[in-house]
Amino acid sequence: MIARIRRILFALLLLTVAASAAPNEVRKSLARISNSAQEPNYRIPWLPGRGGGGSGTGWVVSKDRLVTNAHVVSNARFLTIEKENDPKKYIATVEHIAHDCDLALLKVDDPAFFHDTKPLELGGIPEIESSVSVYGYPIGGERLSVTRGVVSRVDFRPYSHSVVDSHLCIQIDAAINPGNSGGPVLQDSKVVGVAFQGYSGDVAQNVGYMIPTPVIKHFLQDIKDGHYDRYMDLSINTFNLLNPAHRKALGLQDDDRGIVVSSVQEAGVCAGLLKEGDVIMAIDTLPVASDGMVELEGERVQMAEVAERKYLGDTVNFSILRDGKPIDVAVKFTRAWPHAMQANTYEQQPEYVLFGGLLFQPLSRNLMGAYQFVNPRIDYFFDTYITKAVYKDHPDLIILTALLPDPINTYFSEFREGIVDEINGKKVKTLRDLSEAFEEKTDFYVVKFIGIGRPLVLERAAVDAARQRIKKRYNVPEEQNLTAS
Repeated sequence: MIARIRRILFALLLLTVAASAAPNEVRKSLARISNSAQEPNYRIPWLPGRGGGGSGTGWVVSKDRLVTNAHVVSNARFLTIEKENDPKKYIATVEHIAHDCDLALLKVDDPAFFHDTKPLELGGIPEIESSVSVYGYPIGGERLSVTRGVVSRVDFRPYSHSVVDSHLCIQIDAAINPGNSGGPVLQDSKVVGVAFQGYSGDVAQNVGYMIPTPVIKHFLQDIKDGHYDRYMDLSINTFNLLNPAHRKALGLQDDDRGIVVSSVQEAGVCAGLLKEGDVIMAIDTLPVASDGMVELEGERVQMAEVAERKYLGDTVNFSILRDGKPIDVAVKFTRAWPHAMQANTYEQQPEYVLFGGLLFQPLSRNLMGAYQFVNPRIDYFFDTYITKAVYKDHPDLIILTALLPDPINTYFSEFREGIVDEINGKKVKTLRDLSEAFEEKTDFYVVKFIGIGRPLVLERAAVDAARQRIKKRYNVPEEQNLTAS
């Protein structure tokens, strides 16, 4: 009996040693990242923006690369990384960054950083109620922090970094604090996620989220050709078919299968292939339930997750009912969704045109945050840019955001926050259109705005005479930036 107790105690001792050793092994694969960043300046776009900084966590994914969150290294001007038991700060650079799924790949200038490091292996999707360990360098201390949590939900939800992109996401009951971002979440010594966002304490307690391995693997596979193509998107809207009467009216069986296509965006890859009113019965042979869910790798996930696993050039196959007749439709992902106006953007200098002291800028989420517009028309066009296909007539919505006061524009304040419609009778769809319109040799420039009856009129000779005066007075080195147009 005593011998048996001793064997049990010895086994427990071995488990304790293994548990304590595991963090030490993981420790060799981790790095603290410090980012000296500079934000773009949307109010004075020809000047640098506010400097700042932050920190996060990265982990070794291969013999000479690290993975972290995109938001940890966004707008970086200088990156340093540190590892445990090494006083040196190593210089790092961003090799690939994916703002739509909040991941980034870093390389380190000095290969000595990777001495005695070990790449972490990727695992699968953890089971609900299973335990995971979160590694990182959160606020509250300088040393490595390890917290444990329980997987409470596998969901498809928005990623806060870009705001508009949604992907597979795993909720855990461990808080994700500043500094934790980018750190690996481990189960059975394998990475099952990357810590990336959470709720503030006044919203929810001990609720954090991690990016699961299907998203991590998708990012790493996408960049293998040296270029990140972004996530593919079906660009359709659907509604569920839970109502038995609706199902019967469409001639569907009582088997809880099928959802209806409610709209197809003209700029998306499904345009001309799927139609409003089509009933999607299956995607890539996977039956689509009446709530829009499919069974994928043992989990019930939204149908969009099937498209999430695709890459540029891949094809997704639909089995649909159109006017009651079964049809097979193949959709090839020839491009990612082209209009990102509603998303947060990074690493991009603001575009603008300055003409006669009038500052024109294309509408974007970044611009909305900088100006806090009071014109409700701007809010309407921003909110309905996709749903109402505003992008067809206005790929760029050009706003007169500010006036640099000068005698030439003394009476133009009423046009501030106006949306440019046309100049000298020509429609303005992009910022480049506006720039080219102002380059034309004409005596007057007549600018019409959406919803404003009276036009703004500028005399070319007066603009030419004021150009150098305005540039000197307001320290404007360049009158325009069209880098993305």
